[in-house]
Amino acid sequence: MSDNWPKVSARIDSYIEEIARFQAELVACPALGPTNGGQGETEKAELVKSWLKRLAPDQIIEADALDERVPSGRRPNLAALFQGRGPGRVWVLSHLDIVPPGELSLWDSDPFVLRREGDRIIGRGVEDNHQGVVASYFAMKALRDEGLTPAYDLGLIFVADEETGSDYGLSHLLETRPDLFSEDDLIIVPDAGNEEGTMIEVVEKSILWLKFTVKGRQCHASTPHLGVNTLRAAARMISALDQALPRTFDASEELFSVPRSTFEPTKKEANVPNINTIPGEDVFYFDARVLPIYNLVDVKAAAKGIAETVAAECGVTVAMGTVQELQAPPATSPDAPVVRALTRAVAAVHGRPARPMGVGGGTVAAMFRAKGLPAAVWSTVGHAAHAPNEYALLTNQIADAKVLAYVFLGL
Repeated sequence: MSDNWPKVSARIDSYIEEIARFQAELVACPALGPTNGGQGETEKAELVKSWLKRLAPDQIIEADALDERVPSGRRPNLAALFQGRGPGRVWVLSHLDIVPPGELSLWDSDPFVLRREGDRIIGRGVEDNHQGVVASYFAMKALRDEGLTPAYDLGLIFVADEETGSDYGLSHLLETRPDLFSEDDLIIVPDAGNEEGTMIEVVEKSILWLKFTVKGRQCHASTPHLGVNTLRAAARMISALDQALPRTFDASEELFSVPRSTFEPTKKEANVPNINTIPGEDVFYFDARVLPIYNLVDVKAAAKGIAETVAAECGVTVAMGTVQELQAPPATSPDAPVVRALTRAVAAVHGRPARPMGVGGGTVAAMFRAKGLPAAVWSTVGHAAHAPNEYALLTNQIADAKVLAYVFLGL
């Protein structure tokens, strides 16, 4: 099959205008989940399905999740299956939903009308995650157009709800169709990476968002002896947490670009509206990204102990709650077949070595890993996701399609 690679590569190069057209259709079809004020992904799923049918897949599986919050009453999850030459299966999973455009004044054009500037296309979703949709589609299209069969059975998956928790997306698919997946499958999630296309994400940090509610006694600022100032207590608490948690959980893991656990004070809720009142309640938050060797139960216990010690010293009370808690599953082995396949493909397409790495943010690959299914996250991206004037490069989409096609051919 290696003799066919130059033809497949050239074929993908020829798709550049078709890629731009598909992206324009995707951008014009916003898929916002109801949590983000949208009507769901049904319209975009129908668009993607219409394109998929042109490839004549052997089967299209629809595993919709019911959701009465959207007009269609369902959140769509699609899988297009193509029979391969031999044993084994490759999955490529992309997501249909996008995030809101945010403040429209920060955009130079309508976020839902594709704007093209040479190699660069601009519009909400073009990188996150239309690039994955497009790259996987045109990788398979190149094989079809060259009359080639993938080396293994191939599944292209397009899920809902990735941006708001995946309860109606991959989580639903894994619960309702566990028969689709095997620990021997090669599972690729093209939804994160670097500008060189050389980062293969194999592990994530655990995510822990903590909320601290500090209560004292409100009074006039001219008579502080009559109150208990929660802002002062909260400030001391933040400082104590900020210093003690990194010292307590101080391991280092070189797979990660930020090799240590991080504990960042972030949001602070408003307390009193006027200057001359001592606040009787303050609320603040920490965003912790914790190396997977640590159990979040232990992190929470340590944080609670630190906060309660400061509270006792300041004469206040504190309640700690969890806003989000995701214990990272074990890593995909850097020697897993999916990592080796991507490494070979990246070397062939980019001429550069790829390396397995860890990230601080969460991806849906963690859901695969939690089920014992090795998954790798990879893409060639400019880190414009969620930003105003989100952009993607057509050349990156061409390159990603080539990397995936190389894997599909089993080279």
